[in-house]
Amino acid sequence: MAKRTTPLVIAIAGGTGSGKTTVANVIIERVGTEHIVYLPHDAYYKDLKNLPEAQRAQINFDHPNSLDTEMLIEHVRDLKAGQPIERPVYDFKTHSRTDEIIDLQAQPIVIVEGILIFVEPALRNLFDVKIFVDTPPDIRFIRRLERDINERGRTAISVIQQYQETVRPMHLEFVEPSKRYADVIIPEGGFNTVALDMVVARIEALLFDDREET
Repeated sequence: MAKRTTPLVIAIAGGTGSGKTTVANVIIERVGTEHIVYLPHDAYYKDLKNLPEAQRAQINFDHPNSLDTEMLIEHVRDLKAGQPIERPVYDFKTHSRTDEIIDLQAQPIVIVEGILIFVEPALRNLFDVKIFVDTPPDIRFIRRLERDINERGRTAISVIQQYQETVRPMHLEFVEPSKRYADVIIPEGGFNTVALDMVVARIEALLFDDREET
């Protein structure tokens, strides 16, 4: 196998609560954090601090326009070119970016994760491996409900309302159709150990080949 001259970019998409982050974490833990840069699309929500707080809450955060995908594209391109990046940090409680940034150096593997990462062609074309995590809607909703209450300080009523008004419609309009772009579909996300073993083995083989030829 020819040696890779640019990082391997792995994309992990799927609906909210599908298990994308779990799949990413399994890959990171088993392959090694020293080989991987992790870019969650959630970190690239547009900064809304210039809007009144009440207006921020009305934004459709499940629509592609809510995300600064152009910045993510720029960061993936920089990492592929061996350049460091400054990844933003987003505060989901205030719907705004914090003053904090995360300095990331280029690594042999870049993992990009998010519900809408297959929607924009310019971003999708940067991916070498496209994984879609496919999980039943009821399981995804329960996971999102638990996450938003426990991690993002939201009420059950607000989570349910958001799911009905924007999450489900946007999933049907954007996320589910984007599954056709996937190279690999993993049912049940992080619980599918067979699929994860195959993905991790392939990544490790690519790393091993590169080390042998260095």
